[in-house]
Amino acid sequence: MAFDAKAIDRLTPGEARRIALAAQGFAERRPAAVALKHARRVFDRVGLIQIDSVNVLVRSHYLPIFSRLGHYEHDLLDRHAYRGLRRGLFEYWGHEASYMPLDLQPLMRWRMARAERGQGVYKGIAAFGREKRDYIRAVVDEIRARGPLGASELSMAGETRGAWWGWSDGKIALEWLFWAGRVTTATRRNFERVYDLTERVLPRAIVETPTPAEADAQRALMRIAARAMGVATESDLRDYFRLGLLDARNRLAELVEAGELLPVAVKGWRQPAYLHRAARLPGRVRTQALLSPFDSLVWERDRAERLFGFRYRLEIYTPAEKRQYGYYVLPFLLGDRLVARVDLKADRASGVLRVHAAHAEAGQKPALIAEALAEELRRMALWLGLDGVAMGDGGDLAGPLQAVLSAPPLSAPPLSAPPGAPAGSAA
Repeated sequence: MAFDAKAIDRLTPGEARRIALAAQGFAERRPAAVALKHARRVFDRVGLIQIDSVNVLVRSHYLPIFSRLGHYEHDLLDRHAYRGLRRGLFEYWGHEASYMPLDLQPLMRWRMARAERGQGVYKGIAAFGREKRDYIRAVVDEIRARGPLGASELSMAGETRGAWWGWSDGKIALEWLFWAGRVTTATRRNFERVYDLTERVLPRAIVETPTPAEADAQRALMRIAARAMGVATESDLRDYFRLGLLDARNRLAELVEAGELLPVAVKGWRQPAYLHRAARLPGRVRTQALLSPFDSLVWERDRAERLFGFRYRLEIYTPAEKRQYGYYVLPFLLGDRLVARVDLKADRASGVLRVHAAHAEAGQKPALIAEALAEELRRMALWLGLDGVAMGDGGDLAGPLQAVLSAPPLSAPPLSAPPGAPAGSAA
């Protein structure tokens, strides 16, 4: 349903959850066969997808489309991002490193301009940009002359700096140029960025689009964030595209004054909330999905706790003996609740999806969760090109899950090629 500004001034927690899930695309049926148009709709809804390098299961940016749509061909996202002048996405710092639709590129130019002035950039990169201007110009000249290059292909790669993840001077220069928008990702090789001049990578129509004023661009980004979340606090809206506090506060006030965002109170939320005027409230959400740790539904951990009562922390960098749930833990969404979390690994050598541990959330009945979770695990294994699911003994869901997984499935989702997942680094 659409909301009437005069009629809605407060929401229950359940209504807020269903609004958020509908805004993120979880209130719709999965298509029988996923095509590029369906992936585009996901981006239209969520605005951007965060890129991450961890490959213990599959690189995180492949998961949000799978979570919402189900099986899709492994190269669909890559083609959408890198297929020459017919590409539909670009890479930049949105919510961390992100894929975004091309139409958003002009909206990020204010951030690029600030980065060129040394604002909003990692301190070491900003200092390098100030101190190594001649070197950076030489890097640009080499790319202009030779075409797309990885950092290791520069003739002037320079010394390696241990404090910067072993980056060379050439890599730091390229990342400064990337922040400033002067180069962008032409493609990736083994997940390593291959850089080229922005005007040679992006379609001419995007390059020639006039640059909007800072306030107009930020307002547009806040509008996208509000639509993608449905209902959100000021901090939620600011975090989505990592806007500065003052910028976000000013743009929020403007959107409220224009009637695009409607102030509402959500029971149990300490902060005021804002409802997008086109938000939908489904009567019920029927979905089941395993979520990336960096899915836009849960990437802001305080919001996940407010919406779902789900306290979520990634434990990759926690020593093994101190982990509560596991190394790479995915939340499991069932209906309008996050009901469980599973520690997963794609064991490609053995050809199985390993479930090291599975935990039900407090108040949930493991036996009622197990069947739906087993179905999603089987679906994920097939999507990853694995032969089956291997259940470990960690967590209170392990026994019920093993019982369901040991029985033959009533039906199996169609096979699909696994997503490409070569080893590499985040940048």
